Amino acid sequence: MTADGVILRGGSFIPAEMIVWAAGIKAPDMLTTLDGLDADRINRLIVRPTLQTAKDDDIFAIGDCACCVLDGDDKPLPPRAQTAHQQADFMVGAIAARLQNRPIPSFAYHDMGSLVSLSEYRTLGVLFRGLKIDGLLAKLAYRALHKKHLLAVFGFWKVALDTIAGAISRKTEPRIKLH
Repeated sequence: MTADGVILRGGSFIPAEMIVWAAGIKAPDMLTTLDGLDADRINRLIVRPTLQTAKDDDIFAIGDCACCVLDGDDKPLPPRAQTAHQQADFMVGAIAARLQNRPIPSFAYHDMGSLVSLSEYRTLGVLFRGLKIDGLLAKLAYRALHKKHLLAVFGFWKVALDTIAGAISRKTEPRIKLH
């Protein structure tokens, strides 16, 4: 990085007035104050493979506030959106089973890979079993995954109308997504 932008590994220079680097996660401090529940060093609640907290069968935790080590693994599940999404889908059945006093199965995580978009400059990813993609294919995969997420959250009509409006007003939006 320089004062004027970023130099990529291949030597290309991306001019930038502002450079933001974000790394790591930490769950809210308040999770460590819940009586009787254990948290790890970054405040995530310790959960079993059923996503129930280690000390209370009636409390579940998912996503970035859960530290879940699955059977046969030695590291917690990665704090990524796909982990939280899969856990949320699992929770529908887990809570139903708990309410009916049925056993809750263990959560199974399926790593579908990761995609990163660096505005219009580059998109890259690692999919499935280590398949690396870059360029146009990665950009199309990233856009398709983003639209799939929007469809799940907002529904078809809102996404369709937003897509049309975005195509019309593309010049007025920021060139990079920060979140």
